[in-house]
Amino acid sequence: MLILVRPNILKRWQKAKTLGIFAGLHVVFRKQFTAMDLTLILVLIVVLGFAAVIVLLVKRDRGRLETEQRLTQFAETAEHLRSNQAELSAGLQQSQTNVNERLEALSKRLGDGLTQQTEKTGGALKELHERLVVIDTAQKKITDLSEKVVGLQDILSNKQARGAFGEIQLNDLVRGVLPPSAFEFQVTLSNGKRADCLLKLPNPPGPIAIDSKFPLESYSALHDAKTEIEITAAERAFSNDIKKHIKDIAEKYILPGETSDSALMFLPSEAVYAELQANFQDLVQESFLRKVFIVSPTTLWATLNTIRAVLKDVRMREQADVIQSEVVKMLRDVERLDDRVAKLQSHMGQADDDLRKIRISTDKVTKRGERITEIEIGEGGSADELETAPAQPRLEDNN
Repeated sequence: MLILVRPNILKRWQKAKTLGIFAGLHVVFRKQFTAMDLTLILVLIVVLGFAAVIVLLVKRDRGRLETEQRLTQFAETAEHLRSNQAELSAGLQQSQTNVNERLEALSKRLGDGLTQQTEKTGGALKELHERLVVIDTAQKKITDLSEKVVGLQDILSNKQARGAFGEIQLNDLVRGVLPPSAFEFQVTLSNGKRADCLLKLPNPPGPIAIDSKFPLESYSALHDAKTEIEITAAERAFSNDIKKHIKDIAEKYILPGETSDSALMFLPSEAVYAELQANFQDLVQESFLRKVFIVSPTTLWATLNTIRAVLKDVRMREQADVIQSEVVKMLRDVERLDDRVAKLQSHMGQADDDLRKIRISTDKVTKRGERITEIEIGEGGSADELETAPAQPRLEDNN
């Protein structure tokens, strides 16, 4: 028999029962079995037996109950552990999934970043290579330019080569602006002097001589001077050189009756021309008085363009009679064209009138045909009735 009670209550009940049994036995034995009979002893023995059986049963039920409770707790604990394990497994699975997704996203970002960085690096390297190529090309050009500058310095250090340099520059400027018939190089004049270039202009003013001069030594000394004494000496030397060139050009290339009353002195350096105009106005005034006009490459180009316009105007004046004759002929052609257009217009008007008359005649013929189709011959009619029918008036075509 299984009694399901709380463990504390069961322990108290068993303790009280055991104490009661032993108290009863003590009373019995004190009476020394004097009043007991055999029946009472047997009853006591039976009671003791039942008590022992009950105690054994209670102990066994208690052990079984504890075992079942432990098993139940163990089962609950196992179930709880399985539930926790399942939750833990699900959490671990979700965490693994999240970690995998994050790793994939991180790998993708890293891959994309590396790809973009690689592309940027490749582009930068390509651009750097292109710039290095440009730099190499520029370096080569600079090297070539340096060699040319060194060569130019060597050329300009020689007086004859420097003169040839000025003449070549003058040649290029003149040929680039004027037509071939308007100039001539290395022309020998009646006094035996040879001009670098002679501009063939009509009178007035007549042919103009151009001579190229390049006072490089005195200009370099003026540019390199540091002290007041050096500057003064360089200015005096530069002024003397320019004065000598102005005087020589005025005496050699201004010949009355042969050339113009003025000439041009060509300075192939803008720096020398700027120095002269800025700090040596007395030399400029002296050149004006001697009618020797100093020009640089820029001012010579402007002067040559002005001369070209003058030559064009002169040619237009020379061809004025021819142009006027051609204009008169063109006016006559226009008059003939106007007469022919008027005749054509007259013919077109006559053709239009003829077409109008033809249209009228066509309309009349059409109307007469319609009247003929409208004539109906009755069943009882005869030829006499037709003959006695009033005649339709005849339309005369006066057109």
